[in-house]
Amino acid sequence: MSAQTNPKEDDNLLKPLVDRIERLEEEKADLAAAIREVYAEAKSLGFDPKVIRELIKIRKMDSHDLDEKEALLHLYKQAMGMG
Repeated sequence: MSAQTNPKEDDNLLKPLVDRIERLEEEKADLAAAIREVYAEAKSLGFDPKVIRELIKIRKMDSHDLDEKEALLHLYKQAMGMG
């Protein structure tokens, strides 16, 4: 509560914010369930969900960050005798 408003005014400001957050949390849960369903569908078609998650992560990266990550991975693999 702010020092400049009375508790009733704060309630009038707070309730709509809390309602919006709760609604968005519900939408987020629905979206998460839908995403899980798509991964399950992909798995049933023979795709590996872990690999799909990695592909999505890679697609979000900018090309410079991806190049840097791949170079480090190659370097570390060589250091470990993995090629």
